[in-house]
Amino acid sequence: MPDSPLADSPYEVLGVASDADASALRAAYRRALRAAHPDTGGTTERFDAVQRAWARVGTPAARAAFDRGNGGASEPTRATWAPAAPRPRRDSRPLARSHGHPGGLSRERYLGLIREWVGLGEPIADPYDPALVRGAPRGIRHVLADALAEEATARSLSTLGIAYTIWHDLATDAAGRDLPPKLDHLVLGPTGLFAIQSEDWGGPVAMKRGELVGEALDGERPIKALAARAKAIGRAAKVKPTALLVVVPDQYAADPIEFGGTNRGAIVALVRASRLASAVREGLPGSAHLGGTEVMEVRSRLQATVRFA
Repeated sequence: MPDSPLADSPYEVLGVASDADASALRAAYRRALRAAHPDTGGTTERFDAVQRAWARVGTPAARAAFDRGNGGASEPTRATWAPAAPRPRRDSRPLARSHGHPGGLSRERYLGLIREWVGLGEPIADPYDPALVRGAPRGIRHVLADALAEEATARSLSTLGIAYTIWHDLATDAAGRDLPPKLDHLVLGPTGLFAIQSEDWGGPVAMKRGELVGEALDGERPIKALAARAKAIGRAAKVKPTALLVVVPDQYAADPIEFGGTNRGAIVALVRASRLASAVREGLPGSAHLGGTEVMEVRSRLQATVRFA
């Protein structure tokens, strides 16, 4: 899989500056390898990460290619992070009905932040250039990572079929700390009404007492923020969500689905990205399904009240 904008660069994995000379780079690699080895208190995952980092910058040719943003098929290129062009469909099955622009607001925020960071008035040849993205502060890279996560979720949800209606980037008056006032996705179908947040914090998270925990969260309370957004939208439409889901890249969740109890009657869960569509299609344990008339009524109420960010 291509790197997330939040993924550590090979230099960060090795613990060395990107302008280090060859001898300093090799010394850092040896130190990192010893520290990461399972026999000396490290982990297999960390040991493998150090080896992958060395393969990407360990030779002059590989390092030059990486620094140019052209380090091979697994390396990020402009196409990795830039908006993707529409692709022709090979599947003739009808898609879910979709409204809104997934990832649109997050991309707008990223473009504004990256221009501000570079310097207002300074020309930016390509805001998605891998070298530029890697050098940006973590907060800016996080916004881009969120946009990519939202777009990936939208592609997954579109496969649910015509029985489902999806709204993306819904405007709401409820926002968390340094977060935009929007709900990423709202999905309605026979298995319920799902309020969904797509996230990539660049590190593992887990459920604890109904809230997500993890070093990468830096004080965020994602379930609380998601519940507030879902409540605001539900109050306007006089409907209640049946589930609150936070979706993260597979490598950042220990289980395909981890439940966190309920919040105002809605089931709370952390879901791997690859499990999302099937979880919605199958429904969650303990969640009541909606009848056809009820789905139509809820859809009508939402269509009349939903605004987009």
